[in-house]
Amino acid sequence: MIEIEKFRNQVETLDTLMQAKLGVRGKSVSARFKRAGRLLPKRIRKAGRIIAEAESAVANPRLARLYDPSTLDAAFADVATFLKTIDPADRRRGKVLGLLGGMVFNLILLMGAVIALLYWQGVI
Repeated sequence: MIEIEKFRNQVETLDTLMQAKLGVRGKSVSARFKRAGRLLPKRIRKAGRIIAEAESAVANPRLARLYDPSTLDAAFADVATFLKTIDPADRRRGKVLGLLGGMVFNLILLMGAVIALLYWQGVI
């Protein structure tokens, strides 16, 4: 049977980690994992589904008995371990570098087209 206080504390920890590391917010665990989407690997999304299903069952004591606490603890541990390894500054740096790389590539293509046009017109 799930210990409700322990479960809620673990959910709050995940909420804090997801907000700090991924910038993901939501009203429930399932909403947060849905918003995180492809930012998480497949095994972490699977663990998130287990946690989200358990969250809806915690409200009903009879349904809460159906979930194995060791499975939930393992799912929480997997998700928390993955989230702790994420560096938000590195993610921001990667986004900026990706954006700049795309812009530079487009400028190179534009310059190539301008040079080809000038050559075709006989200016060069």
